[in-house]
Amino acid sequence: MAGCYQSLLKKIKKKGTLLAILIDPDKLNMDVVRSANELADLFLVGGSTLKPGEINKAIRKIKKHTTIPLIIFPGDYHQVDKQADAILFLSLISGRDPEYLIGKQVASAHVIKTAGLEAIPTGYILVDGSAESATQRVTGSKPIAAKDTRQVVHTAIAGEMLGMKMIYLEAGSGAKASISPGLIKKVKAAVSIPVLAGGGINSYAKAKQVKEAGADIIVIGNALEKNIHLLEELTELF
Repeated sequence: MAGCYQSLLKKIKKKGTLLAILIDPDKLNMDVVRSANELADLFLVGGSTLKPGEINKAIRKIKKHTTIPLIIFPGDYHQVDKQADAILFLSLISGRDPEYLIGKQVASAHVIKTAGLEAIPTGYILVDGSAESATQRVTGSKPIAAKDTRQVVHTAIAGEMLGMKMIYLEAGSGAKASISPGLIKKVKAAVSIPVLAGGGINSYAKAKQVKEAGADIIVIGNALEKNIHLLEELTELF
């Protein structure tokens, strides 16, 4: 899909908040994929602890049942597949480990270019969700405290100045607390690029709050593994 990022920008401008479904290949549920295809605007596919080749199998299966954009949300540098429409070229800008700021990116850049994948530079900001996330375990990076609004906002601004095309506010997989509406509003007011919010959004009420706070893309993953009927509840919002 040529110009995936530009297509997303146009859709955000036309529709407002978009719904992204995050699929972990280790927990692939095709019922979720088929149901989400009727409501979601895009799929994000990836995981923090995948074995090589797992993401390729998952993308191949998902592609048979959907026509909406499929973007890789890589948990590591080897999670690249030319079957996808694009890949989030993530930099963990909330951390200070050079391996996740630039090291993994150098390791994957040539592979991504060779595959012909559209790379979308994305500033990844891990915010404390009151539970240790897979990202935190794998990278050893501590999240920014949810109450440290100033640090989160300044990090987002720095990401935009560095050339990021999106900011991903992440409370972490299985987070007990989602990104607060107030924090989303402040980040949105500070940057001019799309803001994604994910982690801990496991109910209609939370999704509604995040949407009303101005998030451009709401990311829901783990919640659907536990309650596929949440998609039906979200129909009114999306």
